[in-house]
Amino acid sequence: MSRVVRRAVRRWTAVRVRGDGDAGSALVEFLGISLVLLVPIVYLVLVLGRIQAATFAAEGAAREAARVYVAADDAEQGTLRAVTAVGIALVDQGFVDDPADALVVRCSADPCLTPGAEVAATVQVRVPLPFVPTFVGDVVPLEVPVTAERVAPVDTFRVAR
Repeated sequence: MSRVVRRAVRRWTAVRVRGDGDAGSALVEFLGISLVLLVPIVYLVLVLGRIQAATFAAEGAAREAARVYVAADDAEQGTLRAVTAVGIALVDQGFVDDPADALVVRCSADPCLTPGAEVAATVQVRVPLPFVPTFVGDVVPLEVPVTAERVAPVDTFRVAR
């Protein structure tokens, strides 16, 4: 072997024996960066999933509340049916909000079930942010409100009651 090749082999052997001192740091850097990026992404997915569930619950609850209200025989029965429909829709998506507080019914005529009138049902669901301590509530809102509204017409040919 030539003198240059022997010198290169000795240097390579010395580096391998001595060690690089940087061995294993790539793994630590990868884990550190992964945690810094992964934790916020997982939290964002959790929050967006709950907001999407609240959107489904509010939309379905408002639609069904308006439909059952206009199909009822009188306003009292319509209110009870609408609250029940809202309760079922909220529980279906995993929310424990009080359906009577989440629902607001507005009518375009008085009495509410006048033929040709419209009944608007508005449902608001509050989505709590997961893993946020309550003392942070002074700085950051701890829940996201999700609202949906649907309007249903009262049948024009129904008998006014």
